Amino acid sequence: MAVMTMVIQRPEWSREIEMKSWSLGIKKSLILITAPPRDAGTGFLKRDKEIWNWQPRIDRVIKLPPSMMMQSWMGSDFTNDDLVKESSVVNDYNHTYKKDTVIRNYNCYKIEMIPKPETAVVWGKVDVYIEKDELLQLLIKYYDEEGYLVNTMILSEIKNLGGRSIPTLMEMIPADEPNHKTIIRYKEMSFDIDIDDSFFSLQNMKRVK
Repeated sequence: MAVMTMVIQRPEWSREIEMKSWSLGIKKSLILITAPPRDAGTGFLKRDKEIWNWQPRIDRVIKLPPSMMMQSWMGSDFTNDDLVKESSVVNDYNHTYKKDTVIRNYNCYKIEMIPKPETAVVWGKVDVYIEKDELLQLLIKYYDEEGYLVNTMILSEIKNLGGRSIPTLMEMIPADEPNHKTIIRYKEMSFDIDIDDSFFSLQNMKRVK
């Protein structure tokens, strides 16, 4: 379980959203928006590569179709696809070690990920920079099918939360939108909590607190 804040930064304004999330492995997760008041109670449920959205203000559950995967999530620079991508990282890409490099004084591997021909993924290439000692992701670059950089994710501020060292700050920066950025900061994290598959249901998404 995690408690986090998300700040959407734009040249003329910024917006902060508070949320909780629960996950079971990489295939199931549930996100609950807790603030601001107008969004509180909104839920997102992921099961494998499918996403449902609970909107309490209109008392409606919406299943997001594949055509909405690249749309903005909660008005941020993250997409709906970012919620489901972890389950496809291992199986949907071919991985190639490219070189060693240094990111903010951390020795890192650079891994190139190219989607397999038979898989339906949105990126043409993903470069991942992984810190060598604890295998933490510190930088991810997303490219389109023509090889142009679309998004850059920077992961930093490694701290001990819940007994594990993790990057507690994530910044998603679009390449073609100057001064646009979305920041997610983890405030609390608990691992190995007692949670089972039934928690990740449409019914529980509506009532979880």
